Amino acid sequence: MAGTGTAADVPEIDLTGAEVLRDPVAAYGAARERGPVVRITAPGMPPMWALTRHADAKAMLGDHRFAIGADSFMRPDVSADLLPYLRTMSEMPAAEHTRLRKLVAPAFTVRRAADFRPRVEPIVDRLLDGLAEQAARAADGTVDLLPHFARPLPMDVICELVGIPEADRPRWREYGAAVAAGHGQGFADAVPGIIDGARAAVARRRAEPADDLLGGLIRAQADDGDRLSDTEMAAMVWQLVLSGQTPTNLIANAVAALLTRPDQLVALRADPALLPGAVEELVRWCGPGMLTIPRRAREDVELHGVRVPAGEPVVAVIAAANRDPRAFAEPDRLDVRRRPGQAAHLGFAHGPHFCLGAALARMQTEVALGALLRRFPGLALAVPPERVRPAPDPGTLRTAEVPVRL
Repeated sequence: MAGTGTAADVPEIDLTGAEVLRDPVAAYGAARERGPVVRITAPGMPPMWALTRHADAKAMLGDHRFAIGADSFMRPDVSADLLPYLRTMSEMPAAEHTRLRKLVAPAFTVRRAADFRPRVEPIVDRLLDGLAEQAARAADGTVDLLPHFARPLPMDVICELVGIPEADRPRWREYGAAVAAGHGQGFADAVPGIIDGARAAVARRRAEPADDLLGGLIRAQADDGDRLSDTEMAAMVWQLVLSGQTPTNLIANAVAALLTRPDQLVALRADPALLPGAVEELVRWCGPGMLTIPRRAREDVELHGVRVPAGEPVVAVIAAANRDPRAFAEPDRLDVRRRPGQAAHLGFAHGPHFCLGAALARMQTEVALGALLRRFPGLALAVPPERVRPAPDPGTLRTAEVPVRL
């Protein structure tokens, strides 16, 4: 249905603007209150339509008229033989996407995440041992939580999930750091090693069944009567590596948020049973994903009277939607006691492309925060709170460092 509005009538956000780079959450929130539809621009990329309010963002993410495709993703510059492994499930046609998601979903359920928890806990404990050693060696007792805990944890968990041998894991940590750093040459250089390691892991697990993620996927194939190809299986490992870095920034953001809000930290320490709900609140309040993967309009669509022509990109502004006062009471306040309301946060998206690994990310974050707070009751920032600020990144909410004293 054609709308009467035009791009000229819509507020615009320049992703390179000083306000966005200084405080993207505040900038996106201000845009939300100017209007439900905004236009996002940045040098070197086409303009995108963006939905800023919770109800609209959620509706778009579940609307079949908006589709993810190959052009929704930035591809690293790699050799042609690796490209089939970089094709994500999200960009596949609906029937193919549904088939693959049905095959792999049993390995990513809440129950499977809970079953895997006892294997994550010793990984967390081992990293906390290393964190304590780093702090003991530092002259002032200060240690940065990001490189010594939050950053290595997700890749160590992924290696455990897919059965990467211990001897290979230091190299995979380097891959994880390159992926988390973004789309640069280091990212592209890491891809061949990740794909080679994924192919080797798939071959090893077919020959030697085990109770890990690949073993679960192989068993799910047998139970379902369908079969993932080796390429699809290795591609799943690649996608797990790519998306599995989310807890790095979520854990770092969460610790920084708690340490700069003593009342919330005290509440969580006093009642550890609050932790599962606190993780949900932290995803809402400081989750790293601020913009969704772009969708393309399959047809001309009207969004609040603005005509979006077929083929143009549309995103949901998660950072704005998750603090929409129309959906959440006192949305700018972090509240670890917040009870679930009618609206759920969109930190893991919504609809057919809801994050497959959400249960794993939640479990991993809960284990990490719980162990950190138990192990170090005197945990505190080693710098003034104003020093712990978001990096100038309009797409990902992340802190550059989290210096603490244990």
